[in-house]
Amino acid sequence: MRTQVLIVGAGPSGLLLGQLLHRAGIDTLILERQSGEHVLTRIRAGVLEPGTAELMDEAGVGARLRAEGLVHDGFALAIDGVRHRIDLRALTGGRSVLVYGQTEVTRDLMSARAEAGLPTLYDAAEVRIADFDTERPHAHCVVNGAAIRIDADFIAGCDGFHGVCRASVPADALRLFEKVYPFGWLGLLSDTPPVSDELIYGRHPRGFTLCSMRSPTRSRYYLQVPLTERVQHWSDDRFWEELRRRLDPEAADRLVTGPSLEKSIAPLRSFVAEPMRFGRLFLAGDAAHIVPPTGAKGLNLAASDVRYLSQALIEHYRERSQAGIDHYSSRCLSRVWKAERFSWWLTSLMHNVDQEPAFQARLQQAELDYVLGSEAALRVLAENYVGLPV
Repeated sequence: MRTQVLIVGAGPSGLLLGQLLHRAGIDTLILERQSGEHVLTRIRAGVLEPGTAELMDEAGVGARLRAEGLVHDGFALAIDGVRHRIDLRALTGGRSVLVYGQTEVTRDLMSARAEAGLPTLYDAAEVRIADFDTERPHAHCVVNGAAIRIDADFIAGCDGFHGVCRASVPADALRLFEKVYPFGWLGLLSDTPPVSDELIYGRHPRGFTLCSMRSPTRSRYYLQVPLTERVQHWSDDRFWEELRRRLDPEAADRLVTGPSLEKSIAPLRSFVAEPMRFGRLFLAGDAAHIVPPTGAKGLNLAASDVRYLSQALIEHYRERSQAGIDHYSSRCLSRVWKAERFSWWLTSLMHNVDQEPAFQARLQQAELDYVLGSEAALRVLAENYVGLPV
């Protein structure tokens, strides 16, 4: 088989890249080691920056997002039982975010690809990529028991943190940066109305909380827990009881409980791999960087990678220019590190930490007092939350 751009990974970044390139007349083939059904079961964040929503529009898949997504003009920081609203629209000159589940983003992109009849090979086993440092990159895989070789002009590694693409790069060509946090998030999804029309990020002596939603009738809640916790030790009743303890009084009174649809514990890490280009192989999204979910940057960073990469490839095929390709990694990493900083900062500000707890608590309180009492600091918070320019 042959294609112009081979995309490894059928998550939102790979599918979005495929859709943008298709609309520019560039052939793509997507390889995915899981089934399509499995891809749609991944429960992830759902806060989209304006730039991400606009990129979905450019890809021709923004109609349902615009019709069903929830526009949020602000969010709240709940500090020890007192809620403080961050007015995004007022602080950023009219910008806001859109709440629309990552699962729905993936579903819209999968549907568009299927309707266009574009090739996606699911359940691809034994995926290997080779010769990406030459002009003849290719991949090998097994699908339905048949061995397949795929030749391409370029390979886009959109296959996540544990994918084959970054793992195929020689270790001495990579520089890795990583911080693993000493806690995780216990998340619960339920068909219950949210406690608030906007997200609430809560700091409490018992630990961080996040009250989020997927729709007016579906809620997503998170609790900070130690890394030693196991999800099987958390019944629904125990989760709801602990959540209520950490909420501000108004939210606690409004909390509606119900059976969980999904419950899981996610560890938190900050991670960056440099560079993001190796000859004709490009890394994008979680294959190149991970942020703690506190700042809602994961999917949005993947989308900005895809914007830079799609522009670079379109420029290459239309104008025979290498400029976008040559600058892909530096453009991405400039934005990645700013998002890493913001996500680390907000995580450090809102979570309880184990090291030097008394000293850290005083620093957190001083930082919160400054942020909430300074219009300049609030503008910085809001500007980063809605997304820095791409």
